[in-house]
Amino acid sequence: MDQSQQRTVTAPSSSRSYQFHPARAKIIDLFNLYLGRGSRQKPDESARDPPPNKSQKRVHAPSRDFPPGNEQFIVDFQQLQTQFNDPDQLRAITESVSVTMVLQCSNHAPRAEFLLFALRALFRIGFVNWDTFLPSLLASVSAAESSLNQAASSSATSSQSLAPVVIGSPVNEQASLTPLAKDTAMRSSQRVRAAAINSLRQISCKIILIGVEFNLKPVTHAEIFQHMMSWLVSWDMREMGAEKSLSEWLRSCLEVIWLLVDEGQSRIPFYELLRSGLQFIENIPDGDEALFTLVMEIHRRRDTMAMHMLMLDQHLHCPTFGTHRISSQTPANVSAEAVAHLRYSPITYPSVLGEPLCGEDLAMSIPQGSLDWERAVRCIRHAIRTTPSPDWWKRVLVVAPGYRPSAQAGPIPGAVFTSDMICEAIIDRIVELLKLTNSGNAFLCKLLAGLVLRLNGADNHILRTNHVTWLLAQIIRVELVMTALNSDLKKVETTRKILSFHREDRTDPNNPQSVLLDFVSSCQNLRIWSLSATTRAYLNNDQLLKGKQIDEWWRSKGKFLTTPYQVRRLEKTPFSFCFLFSGERMMDYMNLDDRSIGMFWVVSYTMAQPACETVINWLSSSGMAELPGLQPNERVMMMQEVTPLPMSLLSGFSMNLCLKLALQLEEALFVSQVVPSIAMVETYTRLLLISPHSMFRSHFTQLAQRNASLLSKPGVTLLVLEILNYRLLPLYRYQGKSKTLMYDVTKIISALKAKRGDHRIFRLAENLCMNLILSLRDFFSVKREGKGPTEFTETLNRITIMTLAITIKTRGIADADHLVYLQTMLEQILATSQHTWSEKTLRHFPSLLRDALNGRVDKRGLSIQAWQQAETTVINQCTQLLSPSAEPSYVMTYLSHSFPQHRQYLCAGACMLMQGHPDNARVLREVSPEEVTANIYTLVDVLLHKVHVDLQRGHNIKEILDKHDANLAFFFWTHEMLPLDIFILALIDRDDDPHALIIAKIILERPELMQRINMYCANRGPPEHWLFTQVFKRNELQKALGNHLSWKDRYPTFFDDIAARLLPVIPLVVYRLIENNAMDTADKILTAYSHFLAYHPLRFTFVRDILAYFYGHLPGQLVVKILRVLGLSKIPFSESFPQYISNPSSPTCPPLDYFATLLLNLVNNVIPPLSSSSSSNCSSRSGSMADMLNSSSARSLHGKTPGASQPGPANASEGQKAFYQIQDPGTYTQLVLETAVIEILSLPVSAAQIVSSLVQIIVNIQSTLIQSGNGFHGAANGVGQGSVLPTSPSGGSTDSMSASRSTCMNTASFVSRSGYTCQQLSCLLIQGCGLLLAQLPPDFHTQLYMEASRVIRETWWLTDGKRSQGELDSAVGYALMDPTWAAQDNTSTAIGNIVALLHAFFSNLPQEWLDGTHLIIKNLRPVTSVAMLRVVFRIMGPLLPRIANTHALFNKTLALLLSTMVDVFGKNSQTQVPVEASQIADLIDFLHHVVHYEGQGGAVQSSSKPRPDILALIGRAADSLRPDVQHLLSHLRTDPNSSIYAAAHQNTAKTNTS
Repeated sequence: MDQSQQRTVTAPSSSRSYQFHPARAKIIDLFNLYLGRGSRQKPDESARDPPPNKSQKRVHAPSRDFPPGNEQFIVDFQQLQTQFNDPDQLRAITESVSVTMVLQCSNHAPRAEFLLFALRALFRIGFVNWDTFLPSLLASVSAAESSLNQAASSSATSSQSLAPVVIGSPVNEQASLTPLAKDTAMRSSQRVRAAAINSLRQISCKIILIGVEFNLKPVTHAEIFQHMMSWLVSWDMREMGAEKSLSEWLRSCLEVIWLLVDEGQSRIPFYELLRSGLQFIENIPDGDEALFTLVMEIHRRRDTMAMHMLMLDQHLHCPTFGTHRISSQTPANVSAEAVAHLRYSPITYPSVLGEPLCGEDLAMSIPQGSLDWERAVRCIRHAIRTTPSPDWWKRVLVVAPGYRPSAQAGPIPGAVFTSDMICEAIIDRIVELLKLTNSGNAFLCKLLAGLVLRLNGADNHILRTNHVTWLLAQIIRVELVMTALNSDLKKVETTRKILSFHREDRTDPNNPQSVLLDFVSSCQNLRIWSLSATTRAYLNNDQLLKGKQIDEWWRSKGKFLTTPYQVRRLEKTPFSFCFLFSGERMMDYMNLDDRSIGMFWVVSYTMAQPACETVINWLSSSGMAELPGLQPNERVMMMQEVTPLPMSLLSGFSMNLCLKLALQLEEALFVSQVVPSIAMVETYTRLLLISPHSMFRSHFTQLAQRNASLLSKPGVTLLVLEILNYRLLPLYRYQGKSKTLMYDVTKIISALKAKRGDHRIFRLAENLCMNLILSLRDFFSVKREGKGPTEFTETLNRITIMTLAITIKTRGIADADHLVYLQTMLEQILATSQHTWSEKTLRHFPSLLRDALNGRVDKRGLSIQAWQQAETTVINQCTQLLSPSAEPSYVMTYLSHSFPQHRQYLCAGACMLMQGHPDNARVLREVSPEEVTANIYTLVDVLLHKVHVDLQRGHNIKEILDKHDANLAFFFWTHEMLPLDIFILALIDRDDDPHALIIAKIILERPELMQRINMYCANRGPPEHWLFTQVFKRNELQKALGNHLSWKDRYPTFFDDIAARLLPVIPLVVYRLIENNAMDTADKILTAYSHFLAYHPLRFTFVRDILAYFYGHLPGQLVVKILRVLGLSKIPFSESFPQYISNPSSPTCPPLDYFATLLLNLVNNVIPPLSSSSSSNCSSRSGSMADMLNSSSARSLHGKTPGASQPGPANASEGQKAFYQIQDPGTYTQLVLETAVIEILSLPVSAAQIVSSLVQIIVNIQSTLIQSGNGFHGAANGVGQGSVLPTSPSGGSTDSMSASRSTCMNTASFVSRSGYTCQQLSCLLIQGCGLLLAQLPPDFHTQLYMEASRVIRETWWLTDGKRSQGELDSAVGYALMDPTWAAQDNTSTAIGNIVALLHAFFSNLPQEWLDGTHLIIKNLRPVTSVAMLRVVFRIMGPLLPRIANTHALFNKTLALLLSTMVDVFGKNSQTQVPVEASQIADLIDFLHHVVHYEGQGGAVQSSSKPRPDILALIGRAADSLRPDVQHLLSHLRTDPNSSIYAAAHQNTAKTNTS
């Protein structure tokens, strides 16, 4: 580059004051003199001069003298300096001119050398400040490079119009030369640009190397480092041209980087290289040892740092769907409702530095055959097997572009599965079912192609049946098939693939399923026939002829015409002679043989509409009758009762028929003017329960969309509320829609609570809301909008507090952000609730709630004072209301003119005045439901006050209670004036009064109530209502609901009853009795109501929660009574479990065999199945699938082999229970997991004994399994038991083997029953144990931390003082590897297994309970060796990224980790063997990373930086460390003069201030 070109590359202009300062011109002249350049020119003038060529230089080069010697430069500059008074201004001008000279002379070697000399000299005399000069230089170089790039681009563009034209040459020859000319011009431009940039960067690096030798500020170091990284990245991206060569500047750049990250000086922490992305440089030039060394060192230190981020066995951690788990990376500033609906994280394995594998863009980048691919497919496979709720699927599956919100066109965060992954998993599942059984458009085509490929393979295990055809016929509607085929270019080929699944092999012709499979091919052919003529040529004519057989069978049935007499006769016939009607034909479907049932299922595929009409006709076949009890001018018709359709028939209906039938039934139920029969309602609910995924609908939303006026009809609202409260409550919970439904019902409550007279709808809605709140077991907001006081009633507010207490205490708070919303939620509730909880209740509350509620003032005394002041007036009013001579209009006059504070004592006045009176009931009906509730709560307070007054007057307590019992009997049973459920809830909430629970017990034991309970159970049928095969009996409205609720209402009940309203109340009564240590009374209540509690929709959850809530406080006999609520025969308890709880008086701890079998049951039914090769070689994807299927079939076969303490059947069919059979908890996975939890909580031994047994199993699991499995699997990898690494004190050693023998486990068939190898099973058992322990109350967690600490402390090779540091480091490094690897060569260690157990435990623990993990560190302190320090970091390190959004918990955990570092590297620490600080470089890197991770609130970005308070925390800890360790942490401090991060915060603050 010549001088004119140099002048075009100029630095950005300085400020105007410096630009025209007289010193600037003189300094420029001085530099030009010593650079041997002519007089200064304006940059624009030199730019306008044409570039001279070499001949011009030779002829016209002016003769000039040699420049003066370099040593004279400082003398001349000091003379110039004397002419100006402001040295700071002169320094700034000098730096600006120097930058300009560097830019102009960078490619001239002698001049560049002079500039280096001049800058050194100017720095010595104070006229160059490196902290201002270097940033200015780098900024100017960046601007110059940008200018050169633009110039090169414009040059290349202009060259396109220039073509070398040779005179006389043809035009086509000119055209042929044009591309060559373009290429030549472009190459020339690139060379010029590359040369200019190379020279600029080369001299810049030389100047930086000079400046870095001096004590620069951290912010300067950071800016230099950023520019060096930017240059390397641009070089790797070939931004400087197509040729990528190792330039001189690159070597200097690498020298600068090494100088910056040199840990002796620590100008920049080496961690900055780890997060720079420099290790991803694609092409390292051959022979470039410096760059190669740097990249390899980055890789090495990233890998060692990453070990502290990742949990052991992390590749096993797919979701079990047994518990809800929310991604820990909660977005900031989101509403409570949004938090409650966060996407779940289905793949919990994070990448190297903690970034979660989520996001559609990331999922698309996962290559097939990789470990991440196998992990994702494994997750989907398990989900398909366990059928989690659609709510889960909506949060994790890729959303098709056609269904995305228009505003969200790009990838969706949290959508982690691609269509290829889903397709592969579905094919795997289909093949698996074909092996195990004994009976979007592009996605469809891809699925069919993959399925054909798999099924046509040589696999003799696949049964040749029509199951696949049935599947396609079930899920593919005609219009969807047409859409798919019409968009498929290979339409005929795709059709042939569909037809290729048809099989003609028939099994049992009299089996309904076999009949359906035999004819389903014909059903599919008939659909394809309707598509297009081009596809018909490939259809099977024999299959088409079967369509005639279907028609003939349909016509042959129903030969009897009906008459009115026959219809009346049918009403009296037994159930076995019920008929289906089709027009005027009828079908005796209860007496259909198996073949006929199968044929009717076939009809549902071919003639869905006639089949639908047939069912509707049957449900309305008994005719209609007028609703009794109406006024003469009113006339409402009601359907007569028939038998509902049984589940056995509904289960075979096609999905098309189910959808049509649901729409028809909704029309009849909610739109028609006729009151439906219970049979119709029951059939509708059975239809929804039998297909929970495809048939679910949110009823309030759907009805509002259908017709907004429908819900304004009281009859429709009542029917919907009854269906939801008594039939579909578990379905909504399974779907994750309980909160949405709660908000919808709350709107109804809010609208009615102040409205006079609407007691029935209000109390039903309130009871439904009670059930909904009690069913919630994760965080929820009391208001959809999340702002303002709650719209709940006083009763619902109190139940919400109780639900929060149960949830927090038994399940924990899943996410830290929920804690923030919890405080808001409590404020919303307490703003409208005046209740105070008793000390006996609060002592069982979690501390979080107890602290918030402890300070509330009990206003009961004020309420009693108000009653005493108003008593005379209220008694007088009640006397007039109850007087026989009172005017009828007085009631309305009283309601209109009485004071509200007087009306709330109406019940109390009536209770004090007389022994009940019917006329008072009318007043209570006329007031609003809200006032009735207030009356109930004041009545309870006055009643209890009256008991105390009577006692003070010397009355006998028995006489007092008998009097009040008789008085209350008039209220509830003689005249039915008050809702019993609300009164009992109000009574038990006053449990701080010694008589409240006694009165509640008396009421619950009243013969009138027990009679109502027994009558309800008799009319209701079995608790499993879907199995009821008789005609439902409709109870009379007044008998079902009583006078207060029925009153003017005439709409009949379906499932509602006063007794049913007590279902959510009885469990709360038991809670209160236990809180007050009234164990005998609780036992009696459970005994009396155990048959009634069988109807509780969530009784399984009730049992699990009450055992967890009061763990350690329940006597063994009461535990047995609680378990009997479940019906022990219906729950998959371990076979040996009853014997351990049968004799609570002499408890014995079960043997290890019992706990091991419990864990095996979790492995077989809860933990996602593992492919055989996943632990060793996940690259062989096809082999992995086959092994997985073989393992599944092996587990099902071995599950049928009886063994000691076999925990129920472990075969595949057991886990395929329909949803309606296990509505609580919802899936078989949850059922097995929660059953194991109930077993553990019910054992009459301490938590310490249970945890000790589980830990003992895990510590020695590999050696134990290998001993037991030698004859079955043996050492599958060919490595013998004695084959151990020389430096690894392994589990295969003599000590470990003797320890395993002491476990006394009967493991002869243990491995064989699992279907896994010893190595795989050991890893899965560890994960299963961690999952189980995470579901248990915190008492177990404390014991786990103590037991884990004990095992680690007592490890012989950590306590052996004769071991060298190298041996310890080697042993620890091996022990903390993935135990999967250790299991492969039978060299796992106790510490490795314990750490893997803790990590599996942490993975499933709610975030709130992670606070207890600090007990591990406290028990391991003081830490006296680097080996133990690494163990501590390996245990706790992976927790830090997870709790990054919990600032307080993160700080606490980090402080504890730093304290262990002080134990080893403190100023006063005395370690046995001196250790250099460089040996913990990986821990230092890890600390840098986690504080950046926390500062970002997620994956570290280029802009991430630690929080100032974190820097202060580390700085305080560093003050106690040795100087050499302090030095490594110097940047994690608050001093901006030593920390690049503190300096960054300081600059940000200055920028914000300015």
